[in-house]
Amino acid sequence: MAFSTGQGQTGAPFDKGGTRPTFWNAVVERFVRSGSPLLFGVRLWLAVSLALYVAFWLQLDNAFWAGTSAAIVCLPYLGASMRKAWFRMIGTVIGAAAIVGLTAFFPQDRTGFLLSLTLWGSLCALLATLLRNFSAYGAALAGYTAAIIAGDELGAFGGLNGEIFMLAITRVSEIWIGIICAGLVLAGTDFGSAPSRLSALLAQVSSNIASRFTSMLQSPSLAGRTQEARHELIRRVIALDPLIDETLGESSRIRYHSPILQEAIDGLLVALAGWRTISARLVHLSHGATSDGARMIARSFPDELWSQLRSPDSGPWISNPCGLRRLCDIAAQNLANMPSETPSFRLLCDETAEVLAGLSAALNGLALLVGDPRRPRASRRRFVVHVPDWLPALVNAGRAFVTIGVAQLFWITTSWPAGALATTWTSIVVIVLAPTTDESYASAVRFTAGTALSAVAAAAILFAVLPKVHSFEGFILVMALYFVPVGALMAKPWQAAIFAPIACNFLPLLGPANQMTYDPTRFYNNALAIVAGCGFAALSFRLLPSLSAGFRAERLLNLALADLRRVARSPTSRQDYWIGRLLTRLAALPDQAEPLQRARMVAALSVQIAMFELRRTASSLGKFAQLEPALQAFARGRSASAVAHLRRLDQRLAAIASDPHRVFDAARARGQILAIADAVAQHREYFDSGAQLALC
Repeated sequence: MAFSTGQGQTGAPFDKGGTRPTFWNAVVERFVRSGSPLLFGVRLWLAVSLALYVAFWLQLDNAFWAGTSAAIVCLPYLGASMRKAWFRMIGTVIGAAAIVGLTAFFPQDRTGFLLSLTLWGSLCALLATLLRNFSAYGAALAGYTAAIIAGDELGAFGGLNGEIFMLAITRVSEIWIGIICAGLVLAGTDFGSAPSRLSALLAQVSSNIASRFTSMLQSPSLAGRTQEARHELIRRVIALDPLIDETLGESSRIRYHSPILQEAIDGLLVALAGWRTISARLVHLSHGATSDGARMIARSFPDELWSQLRSPDSGPWISNPCGLRRLCDIAAQNLANMPSETPSFRLLCDETAEVLAGLSAALNGLALLVGDPRRPRASRRRFVVHVPDWLPALVNAGRAFVTIGVAQLFWITTSWPAGALATTWTSIVVIVLAPTTDESYASAVRFTAGTALSAVAAAAILFAVLPKVHSFEGFILVMALYFVPVGALMAKPWQAAIFAPIACNFLPLLGPANQMTYDPTRFYNNALAIVAGCGFAALSFRLLPSLSAGFRAERLLNLALADLRRVARSPTSRQDYWIGRLLTRLAALPDQAEPLQRARMVAALSVQIAMFELRRTASSLGKFAQLEPALQAFARGRSASAVAHLRRLDQRLAAIASDPHRVFDAARARGQILAIADAVAQHREYFDSGAQLALC
């Protein structure tokens, strides 16, 4: 930009009022736009400063761990920070207890101790992969906290020094001080927004499902063109899970009722499965029958509900969730009790009621989030842990075992004085980044690059700036010059991957203490060890890569099919357990999964729901014995034979349709037969596939 000294000349740097230069306009505008990231940078600096002050005041040996912990738990969103802090506290205690126990088991056996420490790290990597969100982070913490304490205990050459209990107490104290200080700063300067953001996204996804579904009912000829929309909505529903975890960190009331939110997500996935079943049935019907059935279903909706479901506006979903939920329940009940002349119409009614029940569950979650005075319905859900697939976790555990073991072997063989530090950072990276699957290698490379940059910054500050600072106040101002801009850049989503390690690894490299030492040899040895440890972990992700997204998606599909065949084979299968298991596999589908893979998983869910309903109604009609050959054929991967058996059962059910006491259940059973037949016709290759996995 060219500046001129004359006010009246062309290009003068003044605005129309002649009082403010355009340059400063741009500066002010830029500051306003970046206000939130800058505010987070200030919060990060305050949290680190408070943690260091308390640690220095208590004269702890390694006060930098308090500041490091404060930097680690600081995230741009309050709920995420509080949730991360809580699981960091839990993981730290578990890791400290584990290392004390390992020392007690191997008091004079260095080899046994190191081997057991490696096994512990691999176990934590396995749990970090199996768990989700911040609970996975807690498992990772348990692994690398043990490595941190062990590194201090083993010293330079790997010998146990017998001071493990006090080391564990000291490290836990330092880490907890950092967590508590960060929590105080964040809670005092940020009121949180996770519940409002989650309610807005949940309402938006729910209203999109409702409006697109009702549009299909209004224009049934478009039923065959809704598959792409359903796949995108499935992805958006699954993406709500991390925000739910963040919301639990901000509100104890919501955390107490957290099963309601999981039921809301499951309800939307079941609603999408019901939509798929209806879409497949409408494609098979003639145009006249399709239009007549859709119109009759639409007329069963209360007028107020129909108008709100047709609108893509999510406002009513947030302003009146309990009222809208009541209307959905009424419409679902009307559809469930509506007389039907044909199995196809019975199926359309039942599946539309299923869609409305799923939307009702989502509205119940919205009522919890927005604090509707009429209160959400209490959850009756039992806590059950489902593992979508063991293989990715086992691969990550194996990589962690090999990587940590090789790092320890290199340290012991070379007698590298800083080898314990290198092994510690290898453990940190290989355990923490294991659950990121496809992004593990790229994330590890960015982490290593960020750590190297923080080493350069730490060297400049340690040897050029801090020797001239003689007070804690001056030290804190120096920290502000580093943490405020780094925190502001860390708050940018696309930059967090590299600036997070720049913020978190700075203090371990700097090593601030009450009595500062400026030993270049010690600093560069430690910096080399930390960067080398991160780099070796990154190399391990390259040499032992995670399973690809496509392979994991195919495994999940095969595992879902294996579950479906178990349900078909076993008459005593529990519906809530097996549907929950399949929903977990659906939620675990990688974001890169192909549309066909998502379609097959939803088809498997639809068939499983239909099987349970068909078993129940067939048993009440006394036709259970005639149903089992069809299900057994399905369990053996012979879908054509299964459909033939189902058609014979349909003929027997049609024969009892004249009985007024059993006509309703007979029509419902015949409708579920159609649902299974439609799904098999659409995905016969999948349902007939004979892939057998060793790990189920």
